[in-house]
Amino acid sequence: MVKENFAFLCLLVLIIALVIFGPSKLPEIGRAFGRTLSEFKKSAKELTSDIDETIETEKNKD
Repeated sequence: MVKENFAFLCLLVLIIALVIFGPSKLPEIGRAFGRTLSEFKKSAKELTSDIDETIETEKNKD
């Protein structure tokens, strides 16, 4: 039931995006979304790495 609703909602969002932006703009929007998501993941990894490094430094001080 949930999978069917999710598939329907995804299809509905795609159709609405197609109507609003048109077929020529969708690839550009997809690329921009992909770049944004990639940058977010990179920043999240850096933040996690900094936190882990700080924790290790604090453990070594004791």
